[in-house]
Amino acid sequence: MGIYLNPGNSGFQEVVRSEYVDKTGLIDLVNQTIGTKSKLTCISRPRRFGKSFAAQMLCAYYDCSCDSHELFDNRDIAKTDGYRKHLNQYHVINLDITTFVSTAQSEGILLKDVPPMISDKILADVREIYPEIAGESDLTESLVRCVEKTGKKFVFVIDEWDALIREAKNDAETQKRYLNLLRKWFKSNNFTPKVVAAAYMTGILPIKKDGSQSAISDFTEYPILNPGKFAEYTGFTEEEVRNLCEKHGMSFEDAKKWYDGYDFRKVGAIYNPYSIMQAIKMEAFGSYWKKTSAAESLMTYINMDFDGLQEIISRLITGEKIEVDTEGFENDFETFRSRDDVLTLLIHLGYLTWDEIEGCARIPNEEIRTEFRKILKDRNVNQGWLRLLSHSQKLLEDTIAGKSAEVAEAIDAVRQTQYAPTFYNDEQALRYVIKFAYIAAIDQYLKVEELPSGRGIADVVYLPKKKSLLPALIVELKWDKTAGGALEQIKNRNYPAILQEYGGEIVMVGINYDSKTKVHTCEIEHI
Repeated sequence: MGIYLNPGNSGFQEVVRSEYVDKTGLIDLVNQTIGTKSKLTCISRPRRFGKSFAAQMLCAYYDCSCDSHELFDNRDIAKTDGYRKHLNQYHVINLDITTFVSTAQSEGILLKDVPPMISDKILADVREIYPEIAGESDLTESLVRCVEKTGKKFVFVIDEWDALIREAKNDAETQKRYLNLLRKWFKSNNFTPKVVAAAYMTGILPIKKDGSQSAISDFTEYPILNPGKFAEYTGFTEEEVRNLCEKHGMSFEDAKKWYDGYDFRKVGAIYNPYSIMQAIKMEAFGSYWKKTSAAESLMTYINMDFDGLQEIISRLITGEKIEVDTEGFENDFETFRSRDDVLTLLIHLGYLTWDEIEGCARIPNEEIRTEFRKILKDRNVNQGWLRLLSHSQKLLEDTIAGKSAEVAEAIDAVRQTQYAPTFYNDEQALRYVIKFAYIAAIDQYLKVEELPSGRGIADVVYLPKKKSLLPALIVELKWDKTAGGALEQIKNRNYPAILQEYGGEIVMVGINYDSKTKVHTCEIEHI
């Protein structure tokens, strides 16, 4: 066994010795591509979604230098027709490109020298394992000879294949060298058919659309926007999470609130596997979102000065779905032409979830919403946004203090900002402004819209989070009527009854907008 050639199955052994959810069905999808024109597969996923575990699993299954029957005989893959035909029948080349990039950066090696470093490392393994085959040949010739002598082709498993492209984004020479290396392996009539049984590559972003990465244009792509038949293996399914929660005595409802939200056709809900496993390990639900080199610039992305981007982010934070045109995105971290490009990147990074049918994006769950809330506390955000947040915090304080006139003035102020709808002509537009006006409340409250009360539906209810000493808020909205009438509706329809188990103070807020005078009015009572 080598480090990069035929690494064995020890990595997957460690995986299955821990809490393991059977995802070996993914192997069958790769098996189906072997010996076909579709044998090159590229998967793009956010980090923390189990890409490295999948790579270790594939290595253990295909590697001819080990016997992995005990690891797979009782797994889902063993139920498939091609299980034994492909088990431990191939040479495996396993690469994590981030490791090479990190080595170069820590040892002062130029990025342009990473591609030859990759070749040299693999060749060193070939010469050590098969000295009589490799001799003094270069890598491609050595791999061809290896197939001819052993009768076994190669399965390439490449994790974070795009790491070098991302790090060398302005370095044309480095990118050219790297892509030429991939071209030798996956786009050569003299090499690919003879040597490559299959390739499974993962990365964060899909292949660039401009043709500059034609070396990998023969790959079939399964991006997070449309993972196709690989959707089930993007993360944990709802049934898998429910079983884990039952096994460990944890609340499935809490797991769903914290980590659900990534949904795909025919599969349904998909959960972030890293966060689920961390919650089980720590016996507590919370945000286990890890900062990564690709995600650290979230603030930079959302502060980009595209028309209306801050408004869109604010709407997302308040819980809305947003239409996004994902077609124009260039699949990189630097080419942004519109706010849609930025939002599409956030989908690929896992900060937003994508509904392909509706063409909409939203914040998927409480864990990611927690990350967005941190933005509200960051002093480096756009100045217009800071003013909105400052007004909102003051509005919340004035509401709780019962200062009706100040609340009405604050809502008027928000109405005049870029965050208000262009057409302010009905109660729905008023609701839209109210959600912006109280955006500071999302860090301390759970917002529920149109909450049924038995005798009607309360427009907006803010429930204080656990351990909070703040009162609950019931907000009723009117258009061209009176704030007093809105307050009376709260009382007459007994909306406070829906909070009878809450047991704390309740602030009732009636708000009206007069379309003739262009003025908001407000009345507030405490019970």
